Amino acid sequence: MGLLAGCGESGAEAPWAAYHQQLVKDLQGPPLERHTPSNIGAFPERKARLFNITETRESLPNVYALRECHITSLIAARNNQLGRMAPPSQHWLYERELWQRLSGCWNTAVPDTLNEEDRSRLHRLTLHKTQQLPLVSWNTLFDSSEWEGNFSRASHAIDPEDLMVIPAHLEAVTYLHRMILHQFNRQWEQDSSTLEGHLQTLQQRPLSAEIMRALLLATQRLEEGTDYLKQYGNAQTMCLTPWKDNGLDNLAEHSREWLEAVNALFTVHPVMPPKALRDYRQRWLSLNSESAPWSAFQLAHKQHQETRAHFTGCQSR
Repeated sequence: MGLLAGCGESGAEAPWAAYHQQLVKDLQGPPLERHTPSNIGAFPERKARLFNITETRESLPNVYALRECHITSLIAARNNQLGRMAPPSQHWLYERELWQRLSGCWNTAVPDTLNEEDRSRLHRLTLHKTQQLPLVSWNTLFDSSEWEGNFSRASHAIDPEDLMVIPAHLEAVTYLHRMILHQFNRQWEQDSSTLEGHLQTLQQRPLSAEIMRALLLATQRLEEGTDYLKQYGNAQTMCLTPWKDNGLDNLAEHSREWLEAVNALFTVHPVMPPKALRDYRQRWLSLNSESAPWSAFQLAHKQHQETRAHFTGCQSR
């Protein structure tokens, strides 16, 4: 925000401390009363944010009967100890590859070579995996430690200097969005190392939480500043030091961009999200809800600018 840090303040709080000190100096008033901003809400518990997916069970002879679909080695790898211990992201890759092989096989001449029972089984498995895949991709994302940690309440408001990290995180979210969007496209090739790399990027810091807390902090400090200014009824005779609030415009732009990307991960899934996550999204991530951090910040910024505009004493000097 173009202001020097206040004594003993650092990070996201420093510009606000300096700005409030400047208001006190300009108006020669008492110290401005400041309060600790509230924290964001807790991310829903694991059980409340995931879908219950029943495990598919088939005997070895039944799977072997579909060997021309090239699924036997894939299923064997999934069922061994290493496969069962794989993280959610690898389970997603497995389920997508299994769907690719089953659906691809169904659209070849292979079904015509099967007896009626095995052909029916292939059709049933293909349909079942087609229905399950969106649920699997949802659970993969919302069961991952990387995504859960992104909303950690044990976080701080992002320092304005750290907004430069957002492009890399946006790239990670964009890849997840693209992978979900194309998961039913058999021509789109999944890449395990790319997926894991992007998840690792998201794990580096709780960016969603940091951005929401920065919005909460800004709203709190703007409202405090507005309340302080409103104490002075002779505003037209008083002069305020010009305020460089371009840092707030920067926060607004980057937070909007990030929240749009996060919301897109909700909407790209062709499933109705669990209620707990619908409620969380509406309360904390929405760009439209008046009670969400984004809209509250926009309103507080607007009201503070309007209140400052009443102090016109500088124009007569």
